[in-house]
Order: sequence, then structure tokens, then C-alpha cells
Amino acid sequence: MKRIARNLTMVGDGFLNGCRHLLHDRDAKFSAASCATLRSAGVEPLALPPRSPNLNAHLERWYRSVKEECLSKLLLFGEASLRHVLLKYALHYHEERNHQGKDSVNLFPVAEDRIGTSSRKIRTRERIGGLLKFYHREAA
Repeated sequence: MKRIARNLTMVGDGFLNGCRHLLHDRDAKFSAASCATLRSAGVEPLALPPRSPNLNAHLERWYRSVKEECLSKLLLFGEASLRHVLLKYALHYHEERNHQGKDSVNLFPVAEDRIGTSSRKIRTRERIGGLLKFYHREAA
């Protein structure tokens, strides 16, 4: 874990560059040495409280969504293809996907996708080779 912490905070390539905090569970793999490595790079590791399974519920729900709707249906070859798919899914998740907890509306709709008059034609936009589809009205 110490090596992974060092790789995550590497200058230029590190995933945690520019981050101030890292939330993690209380697994034994997050040792004092790995936390010290994170701190030396300016990232403060914060352990979640014990016995708090619902504390990180929003992130757990996103993991489940991306796994069920996307990753379980694809064969990925390397890190580059994984990054590409996750970027496309994140755009779909935040801009195009209806959220049931919010009255089945898009949380952050693109201006041209807002539904106006019902006389315009319905169009589809596909991501990841048609795996994810978004239907919207044609711009006036």
C-alpha cells in the first residue's frame, strides 16, 4: 500500500495531485506507513468512522451504477480504454441520465437538450458504441 500511495501522489501522473483529503475505510491495508506517504505529499488521509456502512452511500451507488450499466457489459483492454469508458459514462450520468430520486429529471441538462415544444423531432445521442443512449428533442 505504501507503493500505491506513492504512485497515487506522483508529480504529473498521480491521481491524487491537487487533492487535499483521501477518505478511506478502516481496512488494515491502510497502514501508518501508507498514511505517512500520503501526508508527505500533502494529502490528508481520513478514516471513516467505524460501523458506518451508509456514510458513503452516494459513492457506493455510483459504483453500482457504473458497474451494472456499463463495465459489466464491456471487455476492456488496458487503462486507456477504462479511462475512456469512465469519462463517457460520467458525462452520461451527470448530463443525460434521469435520476429517480429527483423526480426522474436530468440534474444538469445541457441547454439545447431542454424539452420545449412537443412538435420537434426526437433525436438520440449514443455513447460507448450505443451502450448508453439519450433521447432529446431536436433544436428549433
